[in-house]
Amino acid sequence: MYIIGIAGGSGSGKTSVVKKIINSFPDESVRVLSQDAYYKDNGVLTQEEREKINFDHPDSIEFSLLIEHLNELKSGNIVEMPTYSYITCTRQKETIPITPGKVIIVEGILIFTDAALRDMLDLKVFVDTEADERIIRIIQRDVNERGRGLDKSIQHYQKFVKPMHEIFIEPSKKYADIIIPEGGHNTKGIDILISKIKLMLEA
Repeated sequence: MYIIGIAGGSGSGKTSVVKKIINSFPDESVRVLSQDAYYKDNGVLTQEEREKINFDHPDSIEFSLLIEHLNELKSGNIVEMPTYSYITCTRQKETIPITPGKVIIVEGILIFTDAALRDMLDLKVFVDTEADERIIRIIQRDVNERGRGLDKSIQHYQKFVKPMHEIFIEPSKKYADIIIPEGGHNTKGIDILISKIKLMLEA
């Protein structure tokens, strides 16, 4: 089993890179664990308290469960990946069964900030995209998928996303083995990454 970590700022294009990797390998050979599925359950908090949650801070992630699931997959066991609602800020009852595969991709903005998780990654990739482009994608996602209005999205970016990116995410780029500028638009960079993965699997 080959474990790949794909990190990068919010709105950097990580999902596009992941999709292109998946499409380059035979069906069912690549599995994906999303950091976003492992946000801590905040069901005990009031709605007012939930609105103050900093989802861009490492403390918001249950890294211990993510690591446990990776170890289970390495042992050949099926895991139940949680699902999380950004609208209610709670972990959902539904889970997604993940079976072991030749390639496991762990994707998320904060995955390089946890040393124990970082040590489990055979290849670390950082998707590096300019802030202006990321802001546009973040606002579009917030409005269309997360139930935030334009004003709230901008406030959230200024209060949480931007400072946390500067404190945690950008510095974590130093741990990357490969840096892909401009996310899914960088076809040459993604092709090199896919070739690297294929060589590692053959070896």
